[in-house]
Amino acid sequence: MLKKKDIVNIGDISNEDIFKVFENASKFKKKLSKEEKIKTMDGKIMTTLFFEPSTRTRLSFESAMHRLGGSVITVSEPKSSSASKGETVADTIRMASSYSDIIVMRHPMEGAARLASEFSSVPVINGGDGSGQHPTQTLLDLFTIWEKFGTFNGLHITMAGDLKYGRTVHSLIRALNRFDTTISLVSPESLEMPDHIISTLKNPEKVIKSKSLDEVLNSSDVFYVTRIQKERFVDLNDYAKVIGSYSFDIDTVSAMKETAIILHPLPRVDEISPEVDNDPRATYFKQAENGVFVRMALIDMILGGE
Repeated sequence: MLKKKDIVNIGDISNEDIFKVFENASKFKKKLSKEEKIKTMDGKIMTTLFFEPSTRTRLSFESAMHRLGGSVITVSEPKSSSASKGETVADTIRMASSYSDIIVMRHPMEGAARLASEFSSVPVINGGDGSGQHPTQTLLDLFTIWEKFGTFNGLHITMAGDLKYGRTVHSLIRALNRFDTTISLVSPESLEMPDHIISTLKNPEKVIKSKSLDEVLNSSDVFYVTRIQKERFVDLNDYAKVIGSYSFDIDTVSAMKETAIILHPLPRVDEISPEVDNDPRATYFKQAENGVFVRMALIDMILGGE
């Protein structure tokens, strides 16, 4: 059960709770499609503390809380907070937890969310911590796959792009590897999935490094594409060497299975051509939309106790 629980990494959520989130997300999706009013969070306040840029995560969390009947107070820019005056994360969290019932935080420092949870008197949800994890993105990714296939078992998932710094894939691989999935990894050598992540997986033998997309194009059920994250590079010359390494265009997609789907946590740069957007296998905008329903379910389970 997730009542009053911190969600810092995907390991904080059991498989049973994952499917409970799916059940509740589907329920809220149906209610919203019927324009039903939901008031389960009436009187509850969520604080969003975003010390890194965000569009989808922040907006979908805030939309989720509003659609549940709650309200939101926010810090969306570090310069507008006391962090710019030298206030510690611990003190910021102590303050924010006295003002609200739940905190969602994004921070450039890996481990910041775990630290925040130790000083908060209310549940903390990690909205992304540096190159660490992004557990709620993983939940909506899983939900989108589950909606399409009804299962994870037997699926072949390919993760392509920045697998070194991409926190979304760091969380997702941990979750998918709990099930009977085959996971292919395609990335520039300098951006491979870190060994310390693969070594902690339940079934590391089910993870395969592939040299190119051509090896997996006609066998994968899910392509999870990530952008090369310029902001994570210390030396921009290294970034210049890998930008544009992989690109999904019409020719690429035509080689995929008809039933396959393309996911992307967004924003994209040049790794998926806009001409792909109209292909029925392009599922990344539906994926982003699902973020609201999944985060509604998660907030409701944490504060409502379902």
